Amino acid sequence: MTRKVFYSFHYIPDGWRASQVRNMGIIEGNQPVSDNDWESVKKGGDAAIAKWIATQMIGRTCTVVLVGANTAGRKWINHEIVESWNKGMGVVGIRIHRLLDSSGNGSSIGGNPFDSIEYGTAKLSSVVKLYDPSYTASTDVYNYIKRNLAGWVEEAITIRSSH
Repeated sequence: MTRKVFYSFHYIPDGWRASQVRNMGIIEGNQPVSDNDWESVKKGGDAAIAKWIATQMIGRTCTVVLVGANTAGRKWINHEIVESWNKGMGVVGIRIHRLLDSSGNGSSIGGNPFDSIEYGTAKLSSVVKLYDPSYTASTDVYNYIKRNLAGWVEEAITIRSSH
């Protein structure tokens, strides 16, 4: 069964890397927003951004957080993770720093975005998995994510249903 997921990522540095994952065709993702549309949403302030995120999450069963160098601790990434979890959606993270961007560059590894979110007396990272493909070549990382993405989403949904 093809799942519908919400992709969460830091747009400016990781948009190209995220589009590689989103375009794999393994999982149906939320539609990308154009730069102009996003600027219009941002002009509406925090309430408009939160509403846009909530609308994008409708009908989704899992949030896939694509983790780059600066993903952890970002206000709207945290919001998307918390909202997903509170809505009963599965949540999973995938490190994408070794995927090359449009200029052929990788990036440095970033922190775990689930470490900064409380889950009872622990951190959400004690429950939510963050996958880090161990390959160094971008093509190997891409292929590893493509082979495993559907299974990771299913696992995240199962984990969420037990918590």
